[in-house]
Amino acid sequence: MRVITRKRLLEFGEKHADARAALDDWDQKVTAAHWRSLDDTRTVYAHADEVKVGSGKTVTVFNVRGNRYRLVAALHYNTQLAYVLRFMTHAEYDKDTWKDTL
Repeated sequence: MRVITRKRLLEFGEKHADARAALDDWDQKVTAAHWRSLDDTRTVYAHADEVKVGSGKTVTVFNVRGNRYRLVAALHYNTQLAYVLRFMTHAEYDKDTWKDTL
């Protein structure tokens, strides 16, 4: 898959230095992937979940660095594009307000 945009991953890594290596790992694994469905995604990220957001669209949520952070991406299996949308702490994720802005 092609990751759009790596710039966001770098920004997240600067803000959360302890997650930098995990974000790099996520980028490498997604770039090497040829996923066609959530089931394929879960062969690499067993705890990836699809979540419906305020716009009615579905995004995929990944656990990053154990259970400490969440990375939200829009995976377009048909075009092999992975759009990086959000990166937040577990506490920020649990507030659920992030869903309203997507």
